[in-house]
Amino acid sequence: MDIGNSKTGMLLMTAAAASFTLMNVLVKLIGPEFHAIQISFIRNLIAAFVLLPLLLYSGGVKVLKTQRFGTHFWRGFLGVTGNILYFFSFQMLSVGYVSVISQAVPVFVAVMAVFFLNEIVGHRRWLAIIIGFIGVIIAINPSGTIEIASLIAVLATVLWAATILLVRSLAITDNPFTIAFYFMVIGTILTGILQPWYWQEIPINRLWLFIGVGLAGASGQLLMSYALKFAEASIVSPFNYTAILWAIIFDAIIWGFLPTWTTIVGATIITSAGIYIFHREAIIKGKEKHIA
Repeated sequence: MDIGNSKTGMLLMTAAAASFTLMNVLVKLIGPEFHAIQISFIRNLIAAFVLLPLLLYSGGVKVLKTQRFGTHFWRGFLGVTGNILYFFSFQMLSVGYVSVISQAVPVFVAVMAVFFLNEIVGHRRWLAIIIGFIGVIIAINPSGTIEIASLIAVLATVLWAATILLVRSLAITDNPFTIAFYFMVIGTILTGILQPWYWQEIPINRLWLFIGVGLAGASGQLLMSYALKFAEASIVSPFNYTAILWAIIFDAIIWGFLPTWTTIVGATIITSAGIYIFHREAIIKGKEKHIA
């Protein structure tokens, strides 16, 4: 293992988490008067234009070729639907709160891998999965009033976990830039079709927020892709949890909002469970490589 590359990958993943958090902050600043579908459309459109020249530079037009357009479509459909639900949740709830729920993605991925990929999960990971679900329950605080937006955030997390499984499959045959680009293009087309029903004129003083959402989203995708190039996912992925810290900082500075104790406890449990799942998967993959 190259320690220098690993450190670079960790820093890039931390920067990616900060970039995605900034995107979510800008979505909240835009406000609920603009529909999440419109925001998602602009985000995907700008990100596609940003990624296209970089993708062409990395390998030319041949990088756009793929034999798995159907898989790209479903990844785009599920991903953009998840994004729309996330954006709606960020408009209604605090950035930190939704960020905590979104970090349960590895927990849902582990469960889905059992049913859709026939992966074998040992008792240690099943225990981590159960603990992770307990963390989600604590975070949404069922003893209080559970808002619809909270459940929507959970659904968005499930959909995003499904896209992770599809990306795992696509990564076997396709370039990371190809995967990211098709996601943006498909997302732009799907949300663009709906714009006659959801489009609202954007005031000049709000336009920079929409542009910022697209640029932050594209930056996050690029930083994450490069992080995974420098080091294995099991090493850099846990640093995605720094998004919770970024979100709490933004909440405190912009809105003067501090997380509740249930959010903090839930975040701690979800993060611990997720990191442990990454750790166990890394050990198992290491054993498989050794046997091979």
